[in-house]
Amino acid sequence: MISTIEAVRQFSAHTPLRIAVRSATACLTYRELDMRARRVAHELENREACVAALVADNGPAWLIADLAAQLAGTVLVPLPPFFTREQIAHALRDSAADTLLADPRLLALRDFDLGALEPLAAFGNELAWCRLRASSPSPLPAGTAKISYTSGTTGKPKGVCLRQASMDAVAESLRLAVVDTTIARHLCVLPLATLLENIAGVYAPLMNGAEIAVPSARETGLIGAAGFEPALLLRSIETYRAESIILVPQLLAALVDALERGARRPSSLDLVAVGGARVSPALLARADRLGLPVYEGYGLTECASVVALNTPAARRLGSVGRPLPHARVTIDPQGEIHVAGAALSGYVGDKQAPRCVATGDLGHFDDDGFLYVSGRRKNMFITSFGRNVSPEWVEAELSEEPAIAQAAVFGEARPWNVAVIVPAPGAQREAVCCAVEAANRRLPDYARIGDWLVAASPFTPGNGELTTNGRNRRTAIWTRYRLEIDALYNECVELTA
Repeated sequence: MISTIEAVRQFSAHTPLRIAVRSATACLTYRELDMRARRVAHELENREACVAALVADNGPAWLIADLAAQLAGTVLVPLPPFFTREQIAHALRDSAADTLLADPRLLALRDFDLGALEPLAAFGNELAWCRLRASSPSPLPAGTAKISYTSGTTGKPKGVCLRQASMDAVAESLRLAVVDTTIARHLCVLPLATLLENIAGVYAPLMNGAEIAVPSARETGLIGAAGFEPALLLRSIETYRAESIILVPQLLAALVDALERGARRPSSLDLVAVGGARVSPALLARADRLGLPVYEGYGLTECASVVALNTPAARRLGSVGRPLPHARVTIDPQGEIHVAGAALSGYVGDKQAPRCVATGDLGHFDDDGFLYVSGRRKNMFITSFGRNVSPEWVEAELSEEPAIAQAAVFGEARPWNVAVIVPAPGAQREAVCCAVEAANRRLPDYARIGDWLVAASPFTPGNGELTTNGRNRRTAIWTRYRLEIDALYNECVELTA
């Protein structure tokens, strides 16, 4: 297996004029990409950057900074531009970052007191540099190349430390998974600071000598952490003639809905990978009917991203695919998924490296080796009738209905389940009622929704009720709506008394 950097060098030497990276304002060949990464690496070395945080929108500069950090041996800390000020500040302190690479326009909006931001010659006006007053260095596990922070419930996300060899192993597995396809152009839709896009949307295509389109978030329709305009994504797919994209379930649902309403299906797409949270089989079936080539996968930051993936050569609806070659996946007696291979080297402040990751996800294999994920072990609740319910399963069925944008399900020690529902834009109460009834018809009686309430606002990372990859933060949602949920049960008791 060769590394991402070695692959770029090889393509630079043997096919120097092949297009590597494209955006609305730039087009770089593999030779140009290699040369610019080397120049930035030289600047990082001269500035003695040991731990560099990167805060920028998608674009060639982001990708170049990532490759340069690998060349310079600088630990990179990618931070999504939509992180709150508190989350960014925490990550800078926690990682003891001594260097900041950033788009000055983004930081100006956050009113950071960082001192002077100096242009980096190799980036022109795209990224600036400043020296940070690092806190006492947090111990990092040996070999840490990247620290990936996922959004936390309170603005204090945990830093996952990853070795470059682990990330390259996952990228190589992904490259092999699509080696028999003709995919040559990938469009990055998710923020590059998201490990899934970083590994599957940058490293894997570079290993394959593919072209990567990295337009800004606005160009692809992403607005902040939760806003999305499908029409802009469809336009970007056509503009860059994208053959592959990666989406989280909410983005896929919005895209499917737009196509069902009459938007033209992109003719260039050969693979739409979807992951980050459970996907309803009904949504996948709708995508199939539209001719969208959707392939569900599964992964975790602690496992350097993707663990399993459906592919054009091996796909089973409802599963997350077979494990990739690098991953050794087992199921413990309680049904929890364990993963070895490409595991994290530890967390910031923790030098202990686990050999196997207990994922906290529940799942099983079928006879043909396809992996199925049913929900989170810690989220499963038991009704007063003694039935186990995985809320992710029920939520996926509810969210499959066009009238329901989001749902959170609760029912611990209760005779029936309730849902907090975010209606789709324009959906009236009657439409939501019909949607709940339709979802209930697909569910066994113990998993059905007995009553529901309308959320005061959508679940978003900004209000702490959603992760950046689309998973509900149940404690936060429960805390906000607990009194209203209790009232639904109390009303039922009064009516039946």
